[in-house]
Amino acid sequence: MKTLKTLALSAAAGLLAMGGARAADLPLKEKAVQYVRVCSLYGAGFYYIPGTDTCIKLGGYLRADVLANANAVDTGNESGAGGANNRFTNGYTWRSREDLNVDTRTATEYGLVRTYFDARFTWTDDTYSGTGKGSTVYSQIGSTGVSAPNNANAGAVAGGTLGVYYAFIQFAGFTIGKAVSAFSTPWHNYPGNNFDGLVGGGGTDTGVNQFTYTVEFGQGISASISAQDQTAYYQAGVNNLAVPGTFGYGTSDYAGSGAPDIVGQVRVDQAWGLFQASVAEHDNHAAYYGATEPSGHPDDVWGWAGQLGLSIKNIPTGARDTINVEGVYTDGATRYNIQDLAASAGAATVYGSSSVAYQSVGFGFAPDTVFGPGGSQQLIQTWGMRGAYTHNWNPAWNSSIYGAYAAVRYNNTAKALMCGPGGTVLVHLTAGSTCDPDYNIAQLGFITRWTPVKNLTFSADLTWIHLDQRYAGFFEAVSTALAKPATDYELKNQDTVLLLFRAQRNW
Repeated sequence: MKTLKTLALSAAAGLLAMGGARAADLPLKEKAVQYVRVCSLYGAGFYYIPGTDTCIKLGGYLRADVLANANAVDTGNESGAGGANNRFTNGYTWRSREDLNVDTRTATEYGLVRTYFDARFTWTDDTYSGTGKGSTVYSQIGSTGVSAPNNANAGAVAGGTLGVYYAFIQFAGFTIGKAVSAFSTPWHNYPGNNFDGLVGGGGTDTGVNQFTYTVEFGQGISASISAQDQTAYYQAGVNNLAVPGTFGYGTSDYAGSGAPDIVGQVRVDQAWGLFQASVAEHDNHAAYYGATEPSGHPDDVWGWAGQLGLSIKNIPTGARDTINVEGVYTDGATRYNIQDLAASAGAATVYGSSSVAYQSVGFGFAPDTVFGPGGSQQLIQTWGMRGAYTHNWNPAWNSSIYGAYAAVRYNNTAKALMCGPGGTVLVHLTAGSTCDPDYNIAQLGFITRWTPVKNLTFSADLTWIHLDQRYAGFFEAVSTALAKPATDYELKNQDTVLLLFRAQRNW
């Protein structure tokens, strides 16, 4: 028995030794690593970039637009094939877009460092245009191939566009890069609408290069001073009337960039709403009177713009209902009223019917300045307003009614150059016609939005545009485009209507 007991204990000891050896060979269980950590410092959606103290947020949307009775999405129908109102005017124009934005933020001993980038990938239908020989061509926007004739497979032409909307750095009160102008209100050119071409105030919804400093005084009060690039979005034209152009309005004659626009802003943003006052100085820097340096050039002339904006929140008609309004005056700085996405309203040529001529036509052009041979630049004055009232029927449905107005005025010297004896516009009119380049643009719209689930919205936006021009009589067209014959056209006010359907998923 003693011998058996000794053998059993020896065997048990051996098994325990073997088990311990095998256990020693197994890897130890490591502590779980959190590769992506939530960053709660700047709101929902931020995460720490692994291995850093920088937080990042990705966002964007996918949007599909269909616009009825227009050749552009969605800037107006006052020029080109859209304004021709013939078989070159699109019954619909389709656009699909994907937006991507990247927001990074880092807390430092000097304060927050923020970068923001927003780019949009877009495919938009284009327009067929006539060759003047009884055939047409189709040039797809952003296509990488050659224009396809109308009897070819135009859809085989690959293309699309990439737009860099915002790309800026913010640090210690400074904003450096491409961002919305400090002149614009927080709703930019959208007080309650989807329609892009609303006149009556500042724009740059797609951003403008700038160097801006903002001071926060507390209680929602702030002030900003900015130098911003004018070349891409704030030049409406310095028109040389000595160079043949559209209907006697001359041709824009900019020199290289001179001085940036200087913008100032004061804002009060509190629970009740918002008030903002903005001003801008704009340098009109023209090139030469003629083809060479000895022809001379007009001196620079500075224009300016001023704007007031007001937003009232949670008005008695319902929770989250809002009223947004603004008014603007410009003198030689037209783009601060007829903003960049409303440019067709500043170069309007709209055809319509007539009971006394082949057809009628309405003109409205709004450059920053005009000048004649050896003369000085004449500033163009404009004033305008826009606004919207938005009512929330329930959490899923809301509607807005919106409107805008812009008036364009030429001074007496400019009118003499264009409408006096031998004037550049007068020579295109029949005897006895009234020559006056002043005009007004009025816009009125209604939009309804349905959000069945969070971040998915369907909307329909109807916009009426009225061109109130001051010419009367007949315009003698010697040569035209868009299949219009060379004949007399009655000078007449014009109207157009657009309808935008949109589906958008934010993420």
